[in-house]
Amino acid sequence: MEVFLPIAQVFVNPIEILLLSAIVGVLSGLFGVGGGFLMTPFLIFLGIPPAYAVANEANNILATSVSGSTTHYLKNTLDYKMGSIIVVGGVIGTSLGIYIFTYFKGIGKIDTVISLAYMYILAIIGTLMLVESLGEIDKAKRNITVKKKLHVHYWIHGLPLRMRFPKSKLYESIFTPIIIGLLVGFIAAIMGIGGAFILVPAMIYIIKMPTKLVPGTSLFVTIFVSVVVTFLHSFNYGSIDLLLVLMLVVGSIIGVQVGQKLGEKIDSSGLRALLAILLLIVGIAIAYDTFFADQIINGSAKATSANLNIFSQFIIDFSNEMPFFYGLFTIMFAIILGVGAAFIRRFISNLRKNLAVKT
Repeated sequence: MEVFLPIAQVFVNPIEILLLSAIVGVLSGLFGVGGGFLMTPFLIFLGIPPAYAVANEANNILATSVSGSTTHYLKNTLDYKMGSIIVVGGVIGTSLGIYIFTYFKGIGKIDTVISLAYMYILAIIGTLMLVESLGEIDKAKRNITVKKKLHVHYWIHGLPLRMRFPKSKLYESIFTPIIIGLLVGFIAAIMGIGGAFILVPAMIYIIKMPTKLVPGTSLFVTIFVSVVVTFLHSFNYGSIDLLLVLMLVVGSIIGVQVGQKLGEKIDSSGLRALLAILLLIVGIAIAYDTFFADQIINGSAKATSANLNIFSQFIIDFSNEMPFFYGLFTIMFAIILGVGAAFIRRFISNLRKNLAVKT
């Protein structure tokens, strides 16, 4: 069974997308990192043009980030002040990234740029994760405990205009979170990812935020960055496809909930090494498709307007005739699904607690 995506103009198997997004969601919930750096390449492998894969995965990340951030809001594990400063840099970085995206799209090289960016990023991250995880496994087997320095200072800590962040109990230059946000926003605009793999370690090791506040604050930042990325991609390029977004969001939200539950019970040291290997394999596959198999990506079947159903034609007309409102609609669509998923999860959790008390 295949479904035609009216905006991306390709046929896809909805079961494949639901399963892949659920699997990536499980990995995201299990390891606490965004799944965009895996899901976007998977979409490309399924025949979706890279520019459309980036835009729609950004909208998917918006939904999952809203869901996760709402959960942390209810638990009061979120530093709004720190997150807001990072967002300032994120918006600037996103705008710069969209400018670069527009330039390469104009000269017809954006698909190659996206593929190369993923190839290098996945190779670097996968290698670092693999080395780190294998080192942790080796130390655990040999019962070696390594003492780390409590305070490591970099040039970024000497920047001026310091500000107090009561929630995190920090006294930090506002330029530190702004610079980090700028980098995350730029990468999100080009690659359609949330940037958690950069933001989370930066908040822990550079900003030195309390670990319990990091996931929620990271998701809070990702919401605003993803909103800007989604809207600009939708308004400028008309590349958001509601059918694809729906499949991605449903699969991802279910997967994230399962991953978070597994993360509470499983020691992820060995699994982290497997994730690193997976990243390296995906990076190699992207390199192969970029340099040796372009015809596979570009050979997806397309449909004419005569094949479109009423709903698909409505999406195309809505996107073409009212791009501004279509962009806002896709954002609100993702936010509503994300908030709904968070409250459903809370309801189920409270129901289980009540049942456990009664028994």
